[in-house]
Amino acid sequence: MRKKTSLMFTAAAILLVGAAVYMFVSENGAEWPAGFVQGNGRIEAEQVKIAPARAGRVSRVMAAEGSLVSAGAILVQMDTDELSASHDRAKAEVALARQMKAEAEALVAQRQSEQRRAAHELDRATALLAGQNISETVFEDRETAHQVAEAVLTAARARVATSDSQIAAAEAEVRRIFAQIEDSSLFAPVSGRVLYRLAEPGEVVGAGAPILTLLSLENVYMEVFLPAREAGLLPIGAEARIVLDALPDFAIAATVTFVSPEAQFTPKQVETLSEREQLVFRVRVRIPEDLVEDRIAHVKTGLRGIAVIRLSPGSIWPEALQRRIPPELFQ
Repeated sequence: MRKKTSLMFTAAAILLVGAAVYMFVSENGAEWPAGFVQGNGRIEAEQVKIAPARAGRVSRVMAAEGSLVSAGAILVQMDTDELSASHDRAKAEVALARQMKAEAEALVAQRQSEQRRAAHELDRATALLAGQNISETVFEDRETAHQVAEAVLTAARARVATSDSQIAAAEAEVRRIFAQIEDSSLFAPVSGRVLYRLAEPGEVVGAGAPILTLLSLENVYMEVFLPAREAGLLPIGAEARIVLDALPDFAIAATVTFVSPEAQFTPKQVETLSEREQLVFRVRVRIPEDLVEDRIAHVKTGLRGIAVIRLSPGSIWPEALQRRIPPELFQ
């Protein structure tokens, strides 16, 4: 029992020392060796809005707030009864257009027969007129009949072309409505955690109105704000370490992925007053995807901490920033 109690006191002492060191370093970033800079921030992730492309009634919502979802999972199903009826009607229009084309092609065959007969009659009339065996009036009648037959044949062929256009338009309408039916199933574009559930089954929502808000776990990061003299030395891809208030004894590996091209005043959420009183550059430090994936069930946004960034690749990381989070801590 004494041994167990002693171990508990030792563990508590380590945690207190770690927290004390973290608090000291958080307030005084200059304690890091030369070649390192730090900034205060909190864990954030990109928000993805899950919204329908068109207005409609929500049929099902398959995710609750706080639940983890994988990329490609269906999250929301919109009602498709009206679209299904429109789809059936559009397919009937295609069948009708094809039937009209068949009738037009049959008419073309008939007009071609009439045109060939009129052409034959005209040839005979031409020969008889040369031998003066028919009158000019009869010849002109045969010639007119031939011209009419050709015009009627041309019109019949035009009807076939019109039928082709009608079929194409009807088929396009079928595809359009089918695409709308497909869009009625809303999928998760990325792996993430459901942050907000904004609509329930039976509610009617407008086009683009979010039903779920998803926190993307493929881009988890911390944003810090550094003075120009420090931000100007930061290359994209520089190594960093994140130390959270909740885990002061461990450092999370990260990488600089963005440095703002413009200076700004530090946002109000930064706790240090001296930092808020100067122009700074926004720097984004991203946690690797594989590290997030291994601990995806424990990733939470809003956790505060610091990010320590190495300016020079040759600088050696302080021992306090080399302690990685052990996997068994989250088992």
